[in-house]
Amino acid sequence: MSSIRLNGVHHISCITGDAPGNVGFYVGVLGMRMVKKTVNQDDPSVYHLFYGDENGNPGFDLTFFEYPGARPGRAGAGMVHRILWRLQSAGSLDYWQGRLAEAGIPAELVEADPRFAATGIDTGEKALRFADPEGLEHEFLVYNGAESPLIPLHSEVPPAHAIAGFHGVNAYSASREGTEAVLSRVLGFEDLGNGTWLVAGESRSGCYLLDVPPEERQMPGAGTVHHIAWATRMEDQEEWQSHVSDFGLYATPVVDRFYFRAVYFREPGGVLFELATMGPGFATDEPAGTLGERLSLPPDFEAIREQVEPHLKVLPDVRQWRPSQSS
Repeated sequence: MSSIRLNGVHHISCITGDAPGNVGFYVGVLGMRMVKKTVNQDDPSVYHLFYGDENGNPGFDLTFFEYPGARPGRAGAGMVHRILWRLQSAGSLDYWQGRLAEAGIPAELVEADPRFAATGIDTGEKALRFADPEGLEHEFLVYNGAESPLIPLHSEVPPAHAIAGFHGVNAYSASREGTEAVLSRVLGFEDLGNGTWLVAGESRSGCYLLDVPPEERQMPGAGTVHHIAWATRMEDQEEWQSHVSDFGLYATPVVDRFYFRAVYFREPGGVLFELATMGPGFATDEPAGTLGERLSLPPDFEAIREQVEPHLKVLPDVRQWRPSQSS
């Protein structure tokens, strides 16, 4: 294995058919900060929305491609099917169960996955499982590890109960042996047994849990995960591209996404992986204090703003959920 290392999860990108409703749920209900409102760089006629912590850090970056009116999807072999999030205390599980109930979202307290014990990270005895309005499944865990929490500030959600960043994902592999070979030999994950994989970098870690896929075939669509990105250092990106290619996997050239640089490849089990740099970051083209409050377009797309912006849906004004200056 090369000396280059991944620094946990960078971001997770999903699909929505309802951008306004998506903003209302993830910002209004879950208390995330919109850190970038932009367009899909492969199809600038639709939104690409980014939610994160207060500073838009890698490790808490949930993104959505909008495909208006997209049919509901179904996770199957070759897809991530559950996103795992950290909370700071057991009391936050009750807080979120109540807050989600008020929003009409059922949330079930379940036994925490016993596989987490192998990671050496205390995740408590219980977890809270729920799905967003389009069916995307989430799980809140109590995290008692040493990594710093990534906290968004919100007018309704107290910082003590705020989501504190990604813990990892559950995934279905169509080729368990092939997936595990890539995790261990290519990406440097640690095999903890029973489908439990851990990657740990300089400051953050991430869990990748492999589950037995359902018999039903996957059906990408609204409420499903499009891809998962792992965090890399900027100076390692070309080496990562070569490293993945050397193992016989097709890796794209380094793609400049303006806010980060990316390399994409599909692992043998079917999940689309991205290696994304920890920078330049979302404050590259707008002030940190007003992230996500206006439509941001990378320089290559600025010339078509007048053609793009009038045709995008009106989204809820995220400023309504920002804490007041006196709070």
